[in-house]
Amino acid sequence: MHVKRLYRSSVRDALAAAREELGPDALVLSTELVPAPGWRGWVGQRVVRLTAATERPVSDDRPAVPEPRQRTLDPARAGVAARLAAAGVESALAAAVVGRMSPAECRGGADVALRRALAAELASLTGEDAAYERFEVFVGPPGVGKTTTIAKIAAQERALGGRTLGLVAADAFRAGAIEQLRSYADVLGAPFRVARSADELDQAMNASRHPSLVDTAGRSAADHHLADLLDVLDRGRGVRTHLVIAADTSAATARRILDRYGSMHPSRVVITKLDESESIAPLLGVVRERAMPVSYLGTGQRVPEDLWRATPAGLAAALLREPAMEDRTCH
Repeated sequence: MHVKRLYRSSVRDALAAAREELGPDALVLSTELVPAPGWRGWVGQRVVRLTAATERPVSDDRPAVPEPRQRTLDPARAGVAARLAAAGVESALAAAVVGRMSPAECRGGADVALRRALAAELASLTGEDAAYERFEVFVGPPGVGKTTTIAKIAAQERALGGRTLGLVAADAFRAGAIEQLRSYADVLGAPFRVARSADELDQAMNASRHPSLVDTAGRSAADHHLADLLDVLDRGRGVRTHLVIAADTSAATARRILDRYGSMHPSRVVITKLDESESIAPLLGVVRERAMPVSYLGTGQRVPEDLWRATPAGLAAALLREPAMEDRTCH
């Protein structure tokens, strides 16, 4: 099989070039948005790289001789798949999305049809978490926005006239972490407790009369202090754990984080800092691989605006890097 890569400014031009150079039966293997060759790539220009193949070698200066048709990739579907690939969507997910679309929808190229198909494919990645558990625990590496996420959730609930949520500071390691969460609690008028040890966390859980959001230290699950706190949580009922990960986390790093925090038994993922990420596709691919539902999406530091519950439409918009998101608040 003869394989060739072609670089063009658009998917349409790349497909036309593949048909011209390799023949009408050329098989498109992949399409990617990559830096332009040469100096143009250094200044940020990007082009479509299309990889195609034909069953017999074809010289660069001689047109291909048509052969009996064996396997043809629908150009319309290839165009939709290329658009998803340009957004960083993995090939398996792109193929599943294209498979949900009718030939007419692929040919029409309507944004609404693509978003609808992508949202349907991502529906299993959103948790149905309308009600709060007695304790919603947030764990994850340092600097991913656990404290800010908790403040946003509590502030949105307060603004909507919903339930009173308690705040529990179980991060005694980061300088100012307790005071930061205390200041949010003071502004919101929310019940606030400090749990510097396992005993204090046990007391806070026993004394709580409201659903509570628990902020933990950004440390490894193997840390003995954090492990003691988690033992207390494991003994309690009505505990749901969210693993907070920044949107720009690579696939390899995301897998390491999920493995590292596996002993904490997270059942949800919070994706933060969408505004700082070029694409959430690598992270979302790992989340989909691990079948871990996403509970919240965050885009910035503003409290309470920059957070919303994850919905299929919201995940699709984030994956396509569209500025317009649905359900910008928790409810």
